[in-house]
Amino acid sequence: MRDVLLIFAIALGAAFGIGLAGAVLLRALRRSSITVHLNVLLTTTVVAVAVGVMAVAEAMFLSAHDLEVVLITVAAAAVVSLAVGGHFGRRLARAAVWRDQARERERQLEKGRRDLVAWVSHDLRTPLAGLRAMAEALEDRVVRDPDTVDEYHRRIRLETDRMTRLVDDLFELSRINAGALRLSLTAVPLGEVVSDALASTIPLADARRIKLIASESGWPTVAASEPELARVVANLLLNAVRYTPADGTVRIEAGREEDHAWLSVADTCGGIPPADLPRVFDIAFRGEPARTPGPGDGGASGGLGLAIVHGLVEAHGGRVEVRNTPDGCQFMVRLATA
Repeated sequence: MRDVLLIFAIALGAAFGIGLAGAVLLRALRRSSITVHLNVLLTTTVVAVAVGVMAVAEAMFLSAHDLEVVLITVAAAAVVSLAVGGHFGRRLARAAVWRDQARERERQLEKGRRDLVAWVSHDLRTPLAGLRAMAEALEDRVVRDPDTVDEYHRRIRLETDRMTRLVDDLFELSRINAGALRLSLTAVPLGEVVSDALASTIPLADARRIKLIASESGWPTVAASEPELARVVANLLLNAVRYTPADGTVRIEAGREEDHAWLSVADTCGGIPPADLPRVFDIAFRGEPARTPGPGDGGASGGLGLAIVHGLVEAHGGRVEVRNTPDGCQFMVRLATA
């Protein structure tokens, strides 16, 4: 019994020293990834066992040959343990990280859904209240003056168009999120799409005294679905005009780089807060303070316009980015050339 206790004490002392060193190392690496932590923990355990066995073997005064056999056996076991443990440790770390990322994505999606419901409820409640008030005034003949009646009819049509655009945005976004968007890619002259988008944006830009500048040449041909590409360009232009102060400038350019084409929409909005840049394409995100489109502002988007741009561009296999410039911000779309 005494020999057993002595062997246990020797092994425990040797393993404790290694374990203590491993604990100190883990504390020093506490900000490292879970993979590093698992590897250090596994290595500490295997080395502690190996050192304990070697310490007991030395204390037993084994012959040189027997000691060599013990060391080889321990080394082989350590190699196998580290290899197997490292492999499954990495898989476990990836699974843990994936679960954390999945939970974070789920939280962000849930927050986005809540924000979407709140924004859409706000953007529908306001025009609906106005429509009801105007309809009741016309129905009760409270308003009789022909000019006022015509104005009420015009405002009813405008608000109806505004809600129609919002519903269209919701439908488009639902198709994107459900993976139901099927694109038929053809060779689309980007210049023609931009020209049509500019023509529909000019009235809003003129009303806000915003100058639209477009390159006269250099427009590439891209592989895209024309209706969806037109939606991307129109949304980017409307977004730039909405958030550019009066007497500002919106510039749209395009070009070709190697195997892809690029489209740039730059404005003089004064820039986006750096903390908001990663969230610009989130559903229902409008920044702080919230900026609600006013009358004649091209229709409420419910914070969906840029989210739709992001989804449509990715559906084309491209990418869209935003960055601040000295006097505003720039949206850059990259698509494959035809």
